[in-house]
Amino acid sequence: MNEISYKLGISKTFPCNYLPDKEERLLIAVDERLANSESYAWLMTQGFRRSGEQSYRPHCPHCNACQSIRVLSQEFSPSKSQRRSKKRNNHFIIKQSSQLKDSYYPLFEAYINTFHQEGSMYPASFEQYQGFLSCNLTQQLFIETWAPANEQEQEKLVCVAVTDVLSNALSAVYTFYHPEYKAHGLGVFSILTQLNFCREMSLPYLYLGYQIDDCQKMNYKDRYFPFERFINGQWQLNSKAIANNAKIAK
Repeated sequence: MNEISYKLGISKTFPCNYLPDKEERLLIAVDERLANSESYAWLMTQGFRRSGEQSYRPHCPHCNACQSIRVLSQEFSPSKSQRRSKKRNNHFIIKQSSQLKDSYYPLFEAYINTFHQEGSMYPASFEQYQGFLSCNLTQQLFIETWAPANEQEQEKLVCVAVTDVLSNALSAVYTFYHPEYKAHGLGVFSILTQLNFCREMSLPYLYLGYQIDDCQKMNYKDRYFPFERFINGQWQLNSKAIANNAKIAK
């Protein structure tokens, strides 16, 4: 597939959403031949990602801080803190859906309006919710985390992990959760749950999006070993042994 030429577009340069004093520019897949599941899976191997129906990759003039990460799901070994996360949250009920439900929106709205008041998606709107998370490029999986019923409350939806299903991978598109459950670390728990789905579906990779080392909100994705990082057009393996050796070298 990489022997074929495709039409790509380049966005205007604009202020970076993640790093102060930096400028951002995007390479956008505009060729109609790329608007299908097979092509989308291939674009992901080239460091692309999607927002709504649009596949893109950072193409910044003087920066390469955004680097795509994918976890090797079959070889994944949780850290001590990740094992604690699974144990702490094992009372939650996991369900799944293949549809973006309108009933998810209040949870999305509460999440955006509580945690992302300085971001471009604030304030949340239903139109933005649909445009950002819906997708016809490929099959989708919506992983729901529910708090079990008790004497005070009925069963309660507390987190949704929006996930794309590719031919050889899952892609973690976006996760949102109830603000009252922040202490549960549902972002980490959702990644661990997505990795479980990868193993059950015999998919070798879980794409986590872009790791940005110097951005606090975007530098958590290199904690799931082993993983591969897309650098200069190549996927480079990172294992715990490689990471430990790098720390010693410093």
